[in-house]
Amino acid sequence: MENFEINGVNGLFGEVNISGAKNAAVAILPAAILADDVVRIENIPNIADVSFVIKILSRMGAQIKLINKNTIEIDSRPLAYQSVPYELTSRFRASYYLIGAMLGRFKKAQVSMPGGCYFGDRPIDQHIKGFEMLGAKVEVQNGMVCTSADKLIGASIYMDVVSVGATINVMLAAVLARGLTIIENAAKEPHIVDLANFLNSMGADVRGAGTDVIKIRGVESLHSCTYSIIPDQIEAGTYMVAAAACGGDVVIKNVIPKHLESISAKLIEAGATVIEYDDAVRVTRWKPLNKCNVKTMPHPGFPTDMQPQMVVLLSISAGTSIMTEAVWENRYQYVNQLLRMGANIQVDGRVAVIEGVDCLTGATVWATDLRAGAAMVIAGLVAKGKTVVENIKLIDRGYENIVDKLQALGADIRRVSAADEDAHIINVG
Repeated sequence: MENFEINGVNGLFGEVNISGAKNAAVAILPAAILADDVVRIENIPNIADVSFVIKILSRMGAQIKLINKNTIEIDSRPLAYQSVPYELTSRFRASYYLIGAMLGRFKKAQVSMPGGCYFGDRPIDQHIKGFEMLGAKVEVQNGMVCTSADKLIGASIYMDVVSVGATINVMLAAVLARGLTIIENAAKEPHIVDLANFLNSMGADVRGAGTDVIKIRGVESLHSCTYSIIPDQIEAGTYMVAAAACGGDVVIKNVIPKHLESISAKLIEAGATVIEYDDAVRVTRWKPLNKCNVKTMPHPGFPTDMQPQMVVLLSISAGTSIMTEAVWENRYQYVNQLLRMGANIQVDGRVAVIEGVDCLTGATVWATDLRAGAAMVIAGLVAKGKTVVENIKLIDRGYENIVDKLQALGADIRRVSAADEDAHIINVG
């Protein structure tokens, strides 16, 4: 087991390159099997969740060729239908995209219920509703989602709640269905647009992605393509918050600034300066941080995946800030870890009241989920003394080379084995 060991710094300075979007990659990789052909995908983030998807596709018979560390070719011509067991889906939630992709290609799928981070009930009822509207039969048996159809036929599907996962899964199932599928109240996140662009590059007919109505006209087949994944909005936002929290001057490169507007707005309100370029943003902060109120919302609102990182920044901002979580009902599990570091936060349901303190103090903390883990890293960067972040395998699920990237900005962070930590404690004693 490994941990991050962090000694707080006064500021971050330099440039950081953002990797391909995790949330796009874990949808686009399963989508590649819809083409009975060879697909090349570029700008893939080198993270654990992507490795899990590639392992599953390889187990199913797809031939995976590594061109370089961020580019692969997927030849799904030899891929054969088979069920996907829990041992392969337990580590990440996006495994459920295999249901839509397999249903689209094979007209059947049997995939174990997904794992991943837990911060409240995350039902797949909207996914099931969408599949059934397309003509599939769906049953959940012994923890497996089993679905099959003689044929898939386009339908008008209204999402009862805005769901990124359900929107993507219905898109995957519908591109090879007969006729027109209309998804109303669709999610509008950047990675949904990226998936639509990828599908269209393979010959699909998907229109309206990025709005709340997506129209998909089914085609007979999809073909090979070469496609580059968009930059990761959440990774970029994490480094933006880190720069604002620590102070300094950081240029975040390889980004789409429009995707970051809701994050930029709140950082500016809190006292940072954000300058947009064509494919980069520069975050500087020299003066004390101010309180501000934040409410997470579906895109284009403030992303729920940025909520923990922003709470860390607000915990050292002067005054009382309020964070309202409007997406998930139980995403404050990490707050107890910040309290160990001296934060003053009170949680009542979906609302966190944050009274800014002068500084945080280093402690041993636990990454309760992927984004909370990134928040603990930021907390360690701004804290006085040494912070040890445990359970960092969750952070590795979504951040490529986070230690190297932060070290290049001047952070004092390193990856250590738990055994090394224990030995150090024994030697000191």
